[in-house]
Amino acid sequence: MKLICIGRNYADHITELANQRPTEPVIFLKPDTAVLNDESPFVIPDFSENVHHEVELIIKIGKTGKHITPEFASQYFDEIGLGIDFTARDLQDQLKNKGLPWEKSKAFDSSAVVGDFLPKSNFADLNNIPFSLQKNGETVQDGNSSLMLWKMEELICYTSTFFTLKKGDLIFTGTPAGVGKVDAGDVLKGFINEQLMFTTKVI
Repeated sequence: MKLICIGRNYADHITELANQRPTEPVIFLKPDTAVLNDESPFVIPDFSENVHHEVELIIKIGKTGKHITPEFASQYFDEIGLGIDFTARDLQDQLKNKGLPWEKSKAFDSSAVVGDFLPKSNFADLNNIPFSLQKNGETVQDGNSSLMLWKMEELICYTSTFFTLKKGDLIFTGTPAGVGKVDAGDVLKGFINEQLMFTTKVI
């Protein structure tokens, strides 16, 4: 299983981090060791003093595909979930300033929360899925798939140009505005509509 992550897919998040709007999806990878074990707390790594939460809708790939075309993209996933891409923002900023890859700040162990999944058939419109993240009971991120610069099927087509998608692979589709620092003692809860998809404690 691999985690294919999309950066800068929400305009308001691009603005809040003062990044340049891309002309094509920004892709980075996380290994399977990045997945936080079920029910385990997220432990802030000792190499960062500014880890941010980034809540994201997740596409679970249902069958193997390569060079997938738009008319067939919807056949390659049946489930949608929610998770967190934890980012060591201070380390990422250092790497970006040096023109170096982001992996140390994005792909470290346990840097990905993968919550529950829902059947795609549950959603009347995949381009209108509201989701949110609460930190200690307060909503800190509030997004909707309608705000994606590149929609789910487009991401499947684009990523499959470079990587063979296999059953069980996950595509993290990008985060809306509202990212912020996590601290020991925080409790993070993710929702699609009003349905709780995960709860993660930070230590």
